[in-house]
Amino acid sequence: MIKKLWVMTAILAIVCSACVITYCSRDDNLSGQTAEYIPKAPDYSDPTMWVTEDGDAQGAGADVFYVVSTWEEDWTTERSATEETLGSSKKPDGRSPTLGSSKNGTVSHYADVWNPTHREHMATEMRGVAAYMSPGNRFFAPYYRHTTIDAWVTQNEDTIRRRTRLAMADVCKAFDYFQQHRDQTRPLVIAGFSQGGMAVVELLKHVSDETYSQLAAAYVLGYKVTEADMAECSHISPAQGEADTGVTVCYNTVKDVKYVKPIIAASDICINPVNWRTDATPATLHDTITITVSPEYHVLVATGYSASEYPPYKDLINVGDIHSCEPWLYSECLAKNIAVRVAAWRKNN
Repeated sequence: MIKKLWVMTAILAIVCSACVITYCSRDDNLSGQTAEYIPKAPDYSDPTMWVTEDGDAQGAGADVFYVVSTWEEDWTTERSATEETLGSSKKPDGRSPTLGSSKNGTVSHYADVWNPTHREHMATEMRGVAAYMSPGNRFFAPYYRHTTIDAWVTQNEDTIRRRTRLAMADVCKAFDYFQQHRDQTRPLVIAGFSQGGMAVVELLKHVSDETYSQLAAAYVLGYKVTEADMAECSHISPAQGEADTGVTVCYNTVKDVKYVKPIIAASDICINPVNWRTDATPATLHDTITITVSPEYHVLVATGYSASEYPPYKDLINVGDIHSCEPWLYSECLAKNIAVRVAAWRKNN
């Protein structure tokens, strides 16, 4: 089962004209950080930079753009920069060319999209999500140089924002390529988990009004949407029910509000993906689990659920919060809701 595949690896997950300047419009050249190894950028015209599934045989669904969460810890280079040439093809050992000068043992704070192990880690989540988001839809998920879990472990907003700049720029470039090559008469769904949820927020700031008009819904799973985000960009409109369109769905799950992690879940919006209410009306999931919104803290409180399949990680996640469950616990609810919002969008357009 997908959930069991995630027991050991998902714990690493942390991972517009009306808007101000965003990550996506900034220069992603980080060569000034000479102590870091910056992996080679992805080429989104290369089909191997994507996980895709076409489940829309009838042509009545949506195009789903999904952003994967965090899968890597800090790692170090194994080869000297003198042995690799910028712009060369992928090496037999799977390593990518380096940017700037580097020596053996240079630390990298970013996933390497040309590294087979890193790619397989990301693909595990991409395929798992595609299993429930692609039926009836066309699913697209790019590999990108996500920042490692170590940035999040610092729980320092400045460190996280600085290190995720490169990752967010990659996602925006992938989305622009996707948007240029898809049928824009079809509804659009954007979704992401953890660091991928952060990317969804940044994409909403990045997209044009025309692209926003194509949006059935955006799903921010396991990350926050703040008042500041909404003040920056009119494209972020909190979902109020099950079938409104052009809206942002956001939630984070905890066992008790005292476990809210500010860097992840200090959100100003939340909706219950089981009953699609924003108030404290409880909902029953899988017969034994109760999910209730805390209107004060804007998180979901889960009772009757041990979440024992998600062990704590570095005293950061799954410690009273249930961060790693976000794409999986509610997968049936999300699949049904995407269909509802897509149908509503098609009816109105």
